[in-house]
Amino acid sequence: MTTTAREIHLAARPQGWPTADDFRTVDVDLPDPGPGEVLVRNTFMSVDPYMRGRMNDVKSYVPPFALDAVMDGGAVGEVIASGADGIAVGDTVLHQAGWRTHALLSAKAVRKVDVSHVPASAYLGTLGMPGMTAYVGLTRIAPVEEGDTVFISGAAGAVGSAAGQIAKQLGAAKVIGSAGSAEKCAWLTELGFDVALNYKDAPIGRELREHGAVNVYFDNVGGEHLEAAIFAMADHGRIAECGMIADYNADNPPAGPRNMMMMISKRLTMRGFIVTDHGDATSEFYRRAGAWVADGSLTWRETLVDGIDNAVDAFLGLHRGDNTGKMLVQL
Repeated sequence: MTTTAREIHLAARPQGWPTADDFRTVDVDLPDPGPGEVLVRNTFMSVDPYMRGRMNDVKSYVPPFALDAVMDGGAVGEVIASGADGIAVGDTVLHQAGWRTHALLSAKAVRKVDVSHVPASAYLGTLGMPGMTAYVGLTRIAPVEEGDTVFISGAAGAVGSAAGQIAKQLGAAKVIGSAGSAEKCAWLTELGFDVALNYKDAPIGRELREHGAVNVYFDNVGGEHLEAAIFAMADHGRIAECGMIADYNADNPPAGPRNMMMMISKRLTMRGFIVTDHGDATSEFYRRAGAWVADGSLTWRETLVDGIDNAVDAFLGLHRGDNTGKMLVQL
């Protein structure tokens, strides 16, 4: 018996903003699983900013997507057939075979997750890579100290919203977040952010300077936000460089912050990081984040787009800022 999977393939390398012509939808027949394999029906797949870089044929920390082949990324799903010991039909698993409705995988490529207390989709957001990214950034890269003021750009996204709540749990006295609408800013205050700045209302630098010196900046945006943060940093401040989504679809290289001399005068530390380099933090993250979820101090929101045929629209919407919280495709 075969199972038909619908997949999204990369058809061309985008120039600037991706378009629908850069992708192709393909139906593929999958056989039943052999020994040590499982067949998974995906229920949710993730679209993430880093995927834009993988569409370019350039050397990076992760290989580029191949042309005329299915893309991949985080997904959760239900096992519908199993040839593997320890994984049963009906188990929910986390894996990296997204951008498709079904996946035939080695049992070594999946991890069973507990969905008795949280939905499966949480393992693609706050209890998954985005949440761990926030945790690593604020504990290892730019550690939050008791009484710090923390500024987070892109704060209404999956990583940023988790980072603001985690900063509070780590002892921050004041957490400032930026977002692109009044509705998103209102949600940030519900999460416990002390200040939520709508960067579309006024230049972010002007808004930020009214709220005192910043000890820790968690950067998801780059561009004007990074420049504004450097102006606002306290002496000996720490910057965690997580992402620069403002530049991912740029046709030309950005000019860069014009105030880098302040890195010297303020004795700042700025460090880029990739969360997959910190696998040894996984157990610690799940232990602490699980406790915060249980006591209600770490919550999340999801923006759901329905169906694999709308996955590209979801990805483009992520870059437009259409999401509040984690952007997911429900399959």
